[in-house]
Amino acid sequence: MPKVLISDKLSPAAVEIFKARGVEVDVKTGLTPDELKSIIGQYDGLAIRSATKVTKDVLAAATNLKVVGRAGIGVDNVDIPAATQRGVVIMNTPFGNSITTAEHAIAMMFALAREIPEANASTHAGKWEKNRFMGVELFGKTLGIIGAGNIGSIVADRALGLKMKVVAYDPYLSAERAVDLGVEKVTLDELFGRADILTLHTPLTDATRGIVGREAIAKMKQGARIINCARGGLVDEEALREALDSGHLAGAALDVFSEEPAKAHPLFGHPKVVCTPHLGASTSEAQENVALQVAEQISDYLMSGAVVNALNMPSISAEDAPRLRPYLKLAEQLGSFAGQITETGIQSVTVEYEGEAAELNVKPLTAVILTGLLSPLLDSVNMVSAPVIARERDIDVSETKHDRATNYNTLVRVVVKTEARTRSVEGSLFGGDKPRLVGIEDVPLEAEVSEHMLFVRNEDKPGLIGNLGTILGNAGINIASFHLGRKSAGENAIALVAVDQPVDDKLSREVATLPSVVSVKALRF
Repeated sequence: MPKVLISDKLSPAAVEIFKARGVEVDVKTGLTPDELKSIIGQYDGLAIRSATKVTKDVLAAATNLKVVGRAGIGVDNVDIPAATQRGVVIMNTPFGNSITTAEHAIAMMFALAREIPEANASTHAGKWEKNRFMGVELFGKTLGIIGAGNIGSIVADRALGLKMKVVAYDPYLSAERAVDLGVEKVTLDELFGRADILTLHTPLTDATRGIVGREAIAKMKQGARIINCARGGLVDEEALREALDSGHLAGAALDVFSEEPAKAHPLFGHPKVVCTPHLGASTSEAQENVALQVAEQISDYLMSGAVVNALNMPSISAEDAPRLRPYLKLAEQLGSFAGQITETGIQSVTVEYEGEAAELNVKPLTAVILTGLLSPLLDSVNMVSAPVIARERDIDVSETKHDRATNYNTLVRVVVKTEARTRSVEGSLFGGDKPRLVGIEDVPLEAEVSEHMLFVRNEDKPGLIGNLGTILGNAGINIASFHLGRKSAGENAIALVAVDQPVDDKLSREVATLPSVVSVKALRF
């Protein structure tokens, strides 16, 4: 009988689900790291919330551990690379607390607009300062939403019910989806300039870190307000303090902070700031939902091998695994490549399967491709949530199987249409299980994917290889392999360069200055 440890407080209903499905369960909360390490080797599964830290050391001691289930979305407390290396599946429950988090953002907006926390404290203190607290109406105000995914779209719906005007920025929000939501799709700069109230509902990634910084705040209206119930780090807290002190911003409401738990903070005690201790998902309904979901997911995996909402493993059945395994790697590489070279809103994705690939159950492969495609700008995307996210953003996804003859026994082609252009990338398996890129934007090219690569579009003229090699050599970057492709002599060409070290933005800009280079993109896999 599989054995699971619940190390954080979960609904008692979760225990009953484990038992009903034939899983032995222990509940031991409040463990120290050393206490957890001393017992974790006994368990096949671990169910957590945010308090338990699943570190590399804990995982090293977890000799029997097969799965960790997080009751909630964020997995900042789990060392996913270490878990992956040890073959431990990491799951979350991404859709159990969306309504709760959205409602908290709306509650924070009301509290900020009517100065409710300060008025409450004043009244409790026996003061009757009716004239001190002059709030503002939400009716007719413009709400700017950064991130129009599941939570952001719920916030938009509630704001429209309050008769607010809603503008939204999201790189994956299509014009059609914006119409369905009843919001106006705008650029980020336009959103900063128009919003009376700004609310964030985007994950924390390299692309979104500090998205509301000093320059962004300067573009906002005098007297605007900011709400962050998403992730600490999205807002430059020092710049926010300066804007509040100067009077440029009228207020801010924060449920999340750059460092948590936040027991001391420069914004604490500020009269224009409303703070809560990361309560976005803290309702009885939400906690019940995510607890039940994580218990079901862990039980299903341990008893039948089913994988749901995995962050480091695709959801596939035991029967399909042997045939799909090499294709899953190929799909991951194709999706990641397409995602890294896509810089504008995606309208559609077409995945074509030819030869032996057309005989497979391709749903898991398409999901993995979408995961790689969406991951550069979205956090915690997995092969289960990726199709949902694509639908939410009105991205048209289609699969096509061809039994026609090709130059390869098996071929997968990904075609991505954006607001600006259409791009394609093709891949095959060499030797039955070795993924290779075999075409980029209709240019034939055979290349093995490496951790660090440089993608160069260039005019087919002499000197590129030498000049590029010189620049990389001067920077101390070693070339592992160099792959060139072109349709015919003199036409535009493509170079894929595998390097042993990452190429930074400064070096990419230097490569871009070469006479024959059209564009440069540093890639990482």
